[in-house]
Amino acid sequence: MKVAAVGVHVLDTHVIGIESIPDGSDGQLVETIRMSPAGTAGGTAVVLARLGAEVSSYGAVGTDPLADTLLALLEREGVDVSGLVRKDGQQTSASVIPVRPNGDRPAWHCIGANGALTPEDLPSFAGFDVVHLGGPEFLGGEAAGLVLRGAREAGARTSLDVLAPGDPDMLAWIADALPHADFLLPNDEQVLGFTGASSLEEGARQLVDRGVGCVAVTRGARGALVVTAADVVEVPAYDVEVVDTTGCGDAFSAGFLRGVVLGGDLAAAARLGCATAAQVAQGLGTDAGSYTLASVQAFERSAAVR
Repeated sequence: MKVAAVGVHVLDTHVIGIESIPDGSDGQLVETIRMSPAGTAGGTAVVLARLGAEVSSYGAVGTDPLADTLLALLEREGVDVSGLVRKDGQQTSASVIPVRPNGDRPAWHCIGANGALTPEDLPSFAGFDVVHLGGPEFLGGEAAGLVLRGAREAGARTSLDVLAPGDPDMLAWIADALPHADFLLPNDEQVLGFTGASSLEEGARQLVDRGVGCVAVTRGARGALVVTAADVVEVPAYDVEVVDTTGCGDAFSAGFLRGVVLGGDLAAAARLGCATAAQVAQGLGTDAGSYTLASVQAFERSAAVR
């Protein structure tokens, strides 16, 4: 399976044990500070590589030390980073995520170079099985649609994962990309926010009506819902001790797409997506833990569901 992970690449810094922001210039000891590659393209790339896919990242980073760190972390996971374009004068996208003892995780985020990516920075994607575009809103719907259409013409399946919160105006902004997406991979809040629907199934059907081939919605502790023009499939989440949910959506996307290419039906792909997300949820950051496709499949067969 050869995959292009296109779009948003972020360097996340998690800080564990934050109870409050110190007053003035005071300091505070914390449990852990850890960096990891993330983003709707970068995080998905890491997990796909762990699941045995041949992954190439495409996007924009700066010329700063943040980029050096992000690229090194991706390369350590086996991701080809030669398609990440360095932009002079742009900071590499980064987030700082303080994790409170109760699991809440507010974030500070800098868009940085992700906002500078253009279609001219991207190849034709010939030879790829899947082109996954994370953050189409940064390109805009028309440009994102051209990228996905070109990928399809080159023989790839296409998928979309939107980073921004659900909002009707955002849906309008990316609408031109939807008919060129075989798979849309939103969360439940995005589906309801995009469409104003009263239920996830209704909202997902509205998105299918806009041209998406399949909508696979993550629902947190309730698992996933997969909707096409002909089918509705519900898959439960796995019962694990959750440490951090950062990157779980990206992990689901990776597992789902891996399952599709392996030839399983939509239910099997969604189960693999949920099982993969469960691996990430048990650790800190998108690259948490150590797993392979075989170990995730073994977990899927033996683990209890919620």
